[in-house]
Amino acid sequence: MDIFDYSTNREEFARAAAVIPGGIYGHLGPARGCHMPVSAYPFYASKAKGAHIRDSDGNKFIDHMSAYGTMICGYANNDIDDAALQACRNGDCTTLPSTLSIDLAELLVDTIHSAEWAIFAKNGSDAVSLAMMTARSATGRDKIIMYNGSYHGTHTWMRNAGDPGIAAADVANTIYIDWNNLQQLEDAIAAHEGDIAALIATPYMQYTFADNVLPAPGYWNDVRSICTAHGIVLILDDIRTGWRLDLAGSDHYFGFEADLICCGGALANGWNISALCGKDSLKNACSSVSYTGTYWHSAAPIAAAIATLTKLREHEDACGYMRMIGESLTSGLESISAQHGFHMVTTGEPCFFSIRLADDDNFVLHQEFIAECVKRGALFAPHHNHFTNLAETMEDVDQTLIIANEAFSAVASQHPDMGFTA
Repeated sequence: MDIFDYSTNREEFARAAAVIPGGIYGHLGPARGCHMPVSAYPFYASKAKGAHIRDSDGNKFIDHMSAYGTMICGYANNDIDDAALQACRNGDCTTLPSTLSIDLAELLVDTIHSAEWAIFAKNGSDAVSLAMMTARSATGRDKIIMYNGSYHGTHTWMRNAGDPGIAAADVANTIYIDWNNLQQLEDAIAAHEGDIAALIATPYMQYTFADNVLPAPGYWNDVRSICTAHGIVLILDDIRTGWRLDLAGSDHYFGFEADLICCGGALANGWNISALCGKDSLKNACSSVSYTGTYWHSAAPIAAAIATLTKLREHEDACGYMRMIGESLTSGLESISAQHGFHMVTTGEPCFFSIRLADDDNFVLHQEFIAECVKRGALFAPHHNHFTNLAETMEDVDQTLIIANEAFSAVASQHPDMGFTA
C-alpha cells in the first residue's frame, strides 16, 4: 500500500505560518492536535464527500473523525446543503429572524425528550455559556460544579487557572470534582450550600490521553436526585454526543432528565449552529439573559439543521446504524492488534469511541500506529474520540482494517525486540 506524500500540504503551511498565528488556528493544528509525528499528517483539505476527505495533495482518506463529529450524515450531503443554499438565496442574515427558527425549535422539542423550548447560537461554547447564565439567573447563585478532565468549550470560565490567557478570577466560581464520585459531589454541595447554581457534565467522561469512562450504574439518577434536592440546575453538555447515542437526547439514553441540554456539533451536519434546550421552569430565566451574536439568526444553518434532523428521524435506525459501524470497526481493530501481539483498548460508546494501545504509558506505540494508519488513508486522531456517521459503510470499515493490519505490521517491524509479530 502506498505511503502518502504531503509536499503540497507543507508548502501551504509555510505560507500560512507567515500570516496566521501557529499556521493553523484553533485546535486543528499539528501542535494543538498532538499529531505526532507531524510528518505523518495532512494539514489542509481540498474536497470531502460522504465519509471521505481529500487533502491538498489529492490523498484520499476514510475520515473517522467526521469533522470532529459535525458530519453525522457525511460530507456534502445534497439534501442538507440544498436546504441551506435555498435559505441563502432567500436572504441569510436579515434584520428580522426567519420563521425557520420556529420550525427548528418545534422540531427539537418534538425530538429531544427533555426539551420544552429551544434557543439558537453558533457554537458549543455559546450554548454552554448561555446555559450557565440561565442557571445563574434562575437560582440567583454563582458557583458551578464541573468534573476534572472535562471539556465544555473555550470561554474563560470553562478553562483552568494557569492556562495561557486564563486568570484565576475567571474560574473563581468553578468547583471541580471527580467523575462517578457521589461523595465528592455531596461534599462540594455541603461546603457551598446555597451557592451552587448548576452542575454541568457530558453524558460520560471523554478524557484526552486517557480512557473514556461511562457512568456507574445508577450514577445519573443519583445525581439527578441530589441536584433536585438542593435546587441545582442539571446541565447536560450533549454537544459531541448528541444525535449519536439517542435522537431523544443522551439523558434519555442513560435514563434521566436534564434541566438544560446543550446541543451542537452534528445538529446541522457541519453548518454553524448550536442550541440550548430546556424545561419550561427555566424558560423565563433564559429569556432574561442578555446574550446574542451578529449571526445567530442566520437562516442557512437553521435550514440545514431542520434537514439534518429530518434525515435522522426518517432513517430506520440512525443511532443503531452508527453503533453497528463503530462496533464493527473497534472489534476488528482489537482482533487485528492481537494478531500482531498488541492489545488495543477501546472505550466510550461505539458511535463515539476512544482507542489506545495497552502497556504504552507514553503513547509511543499508539502514536506510531495512528500515524501509520493516516499515511495509508485511514484518518484517525491520536488523542481524541472518533465519530461514526451515516455515510460510513462496511466497505469503509473493511478497508480501514486492511490499513490497520499494515500499520500494526509496520510498527512491529520498528520494534523487533518487543516480541510483536510483523
